[in-house]
Amino acid sequence: MSIRSDPPPGAILLASLRDYVEQLREEGLEGPPAVESSAAPHQSPRSQTVGEPPQEPTAAPLAAASKAPADDDRPAAPPAVARASSAAPRSAPDDLFYLYPGLEKTADLAALREFIGDCTRCKLAPKRTNLVFGVGNPSTELMFVGEAPGADEDARGEPFVGRAGQLLTDIIERGMGMTRAEVYICNVIKCRPPENRNPEPDEVAACEPFLFRQIDLVRPRVIVGLGAFAVQALLKAKTPISKLRGNWQDFRGIRMMPTFHPAYLLRNPADKRLVWADIQEVMRELGRPLPSRGPRR
Repeated sequence: MSIRSDPPPGAILLASLRDYVEQLREEGLEGPPAVESSAAPHQSPRSQTVGEPPQEPTAAPLAAASKAPADDDRPAAPPAVARASSAAPRSAPDDLFYLYPGLEKTADLAALREFIGDCTRCKLAPKRTNLVFGVGNPSTELMFVGEAPGADEDARGEPFVGRAGQLLTDIIERGMGMTRAEVYICNVIKCRPPENRNPEPDEVAACEPFLFRQIDLVRPRVIVGLGAFAVQALLKAKTPISKLRGNWQDFRGIRMMPTFHPAYLLRNPADKRLVWADIQEVMRELGRPLPSRGPRR
């Protein structure tokens, strides 16, 4: 009797499934899509994807498909919190609440501020003077989100009170015909980074759930993202602010207008005209009349 040299059908299927899983990982997915209950149990996703004829698997290959084979040295899939940091906007912040049990139960901004307390959750705490939470109307239609407190903000415990803050106030009052008390203003990071450096990833991770909860509680119609860092932190994208500004984005069902940070405008006053154009779009979205004059040039 002759011995067949062809590999058994189970080995062929296993190789196909391993190729398929590798393809999914290269496309940024974490595993094979769910198979509809109406699909025949013997059909593999690989055969449905590339049109190969279905093959009869044995129990062993099907079990192997649920996890990488023992000799597979590819890196393991990242945990859920890492997947939540993909380029796509989050549909809900629930995946962050597990970091701080009870955060999702805070009923208003006062309760959220009490929950945060004298925060020591990241390495910025020992170097700050004041935690800078946020100010303004808790039920406003319009919310401004910046990067982090500076020296003046750290000293006073209020966001946007230095030179950049004065320019933001000018944009709100002269450019929009509103007052600071009518809008809500906060930052991604609640404590000042040393020497006003950019916040680091672990600092963002520690503070981000609080920002998301602030947005949930205020639930504005429009968010104005101020500067590259704030916009990229909200959208989880690395697109330059020069390409994002002036283009409406969606942040978990809320319209968001990215624009330049007031501190940038202090160094580049010619670009105030671009921010004024962005602000006019915001006013149209809110259905508010445009003032006859814009912010000071």
